[in-house]
Amino acid sequence: MASNRDEPLSYLNAPTSSSVGVSEGDSSQIGSASGSFQNEGFLGAFDGGDEDFGFSRSEFRQSLLVGTVKYYERHVFLCYKKPQVWPPRIEATEFDRLPRLLSAALASRKCDMKRQTRLTICEGHDGTETSNGDVLIFPDMIRYRRLTHFDVDTFVEEVLVKDGEWLPGSPEPLRGSYIFVCAHGARDKRCGVCGPALVSRFKDEIESRGDQGKVSVRPCSHIGGHKYAGNVIIFGSNNHGKVTGHWYGYVMPDDVPTLLEQHIEKGEIVDSLWRGQMGLSEEEQMKAQEQRVIANGGGNMERSLKGAATATASDESKVEDGGCCQENGSSGGCCRSSNSPENVVDFNLEKRKGIKNPISINIGNKGGSSSSGTTPHKVCSMPTWLETWESEDVYAALALIGAAVSVAVAYNCYRQLG
Repeated sequence: MASNRDEPLSYLNAPTSSSVGVSEGDSSQIGSASGSFQNEGFLGAFDGGDEDFGFSRSEFRQSLLVGTVKYYERHVFLCYKKPQVWPPRIEATEFDRLPRLLSAALASRKCDMKRQTRLTICEGHDGTETSNGDVLIFPDMIRYRRLTHFDVDTFVEEVLVKDGEWLPGSPEPLRGSYIFVCAHGARDKRCGVCGPALVSRFKDEIESRGDQGKVSVRPCSHIGGHKYAGNVIIFGSNNHGKVTGHWYGYVMPDDVPTLLEQHIEKGEIVDSLWRGQMGLSEEEQMKAQEQRVIANGGGNMERSLKGAATATASDESKVEDGGCCQENGSSGGCCRSSNSPENVVDFNLEKRKGIKNPISINIGNKGGSSSSGTTPHKVCSMPTWLETWESEDVYAALALIGAAVSVAVAYNCYRQLG
């Protein structure tokens, strides 16, 4: 990723971020869950719209999604205020003590927890189904009510370290499906533009289907991968009764009915938008999708590959049109960039008389990759006057030239001595 803003701010057991995983630092404002400092209007109006940060932005659907979820095993959501008042790093702000202390406690006890745990903030509002200070835990599918900053250390010790129960609180079972949409606009404008639109569409669809008691949706803080906005996480039981957490990216409002019908109602993953899954490593995510694609005949992957194919075609068209040569001021054979997984330098000097075969020079990085992918190499054509020569002709010409040079040197020495 090019910048820190695209790094997952989550606790894969460590403090820092807006989706507190435990890997970055954050900022916020309050004391306990209730009576929190209200900062309505924290966000000003965006100075750009859909064309710059929304679903029509130039980068939208230009990267493959699968394998972009870092491995973790448990997701903790702290319900706390509204996205409109979340600072960029809510878990590190001086005034919001509850998120900050919970984030710090998770970080300090990460080595003691049996499961890698990620912390994210979601919307909470007193007087509604979810109040400030409520804690939702997946895949456990339980809720603890009204955590305050005084209880943080005990809660982390009893529930997340010992996998027991927190007293005086008692766990309430969660039923149905839970959808979280990153709408953390103060962290990244792409999420601030795409997130609210998706939350609104989800709520409308859920209401029209009469699924209010079966499906819950709420905005959440940064979960990593701003460039994939809209980002959506869905928790619920699969067809085998196991609770899973699936991440989706590049979700548009028009994709919402598909996610509700295919993922939630039928228990089928929408691979064209799928980023990965809680409990799987990046490699396992890619293998899982590959197996599904093979089983389904590959049809449902057309959309996910479309963006990358478009970008690749665009790059290739520049080469075909001579763009790289023109930029380099070359009028001869064009040097075309490509990728090679091999860590070799291959000089292919084989020539056939009358056949035009370019000499390829391949320089790669076997078994490894840089931050931008495999190491590029160049394939350049040889000058046309040499293309019809065979290797024997080259050797004979070199021998003749060498003999002529030797005679000239000998004659020159003879004249000087004479």
